[in-house]
Amino acid sequence: MTTQAEPVPPGAAEPDDDEVGRRFAAGDEQALAWAYERWAARVHGMAVRAFGPGPDAEDVTQQTFVSAWTGRAGYRPDQGPLPAWLTGVCRHKIADTWARRDRQRRAAEAALIEAQARPAGGPQPVDAAVADRVLLLGELDRLGQPQRGIIELAFFADLTHAQIAERTGLPLGTVKSHIRRTLERLRDRLEVDGAALHA
Repeated sequence: MTTQAEPVPPGAAEPDDDEVGRRFAAGDEQALAWAYERWAARVHGMAVRAFGPGPDAEDVTQQTFVSAWTGRAGYRPDQGPLPAWLTGVCRHKIADTWARRDRQRRAAEAALIEAQARPAGGPQPVDAAVADRVLLLGELDRLGQPQRGIIELAFFADLTHAQIAERTGLPLGTVKSHIRRTLERLRDRLEVDGAALHA
């Protein structure tokens, strides 16, 4: 349930961290804005230490605040300050991203091992499904954010368009157009690369 807290009059001091935490837990959207202003740099710093600067760190930062806001019912201001709770949410998002990276790496390695395990003795045709998996993983690596994250949520996490919009904070129409354009791009690239590989 979202509550409307009293607006802060112009020129008035912003609430202290404890008050921001209480308002955040109560569903005050202004408290989310304050939380982002105060602690996004700390969260982003954690993500950069984990992945280096770039799309993964930016994605983890965004996911942390989206997840914290949608899961704010789990935050208890009397059990600790909001920045400490955000740090915990960020750690989970970092772990999720490492797990996703590991799944992708293992899938690529398995595809390559399968391709290399073909019997020797002259040129052997590359299995089309294996080649497509390798090409697809390569194309995913080339995608920028938010397109890559949206595609991964759709196909690896099996989320609906509406769930992706809720998780990322993007409008539903934007999510749908990103998925459509990205799938068209992947299809075109796979057709070109696949034709070259199987020629």
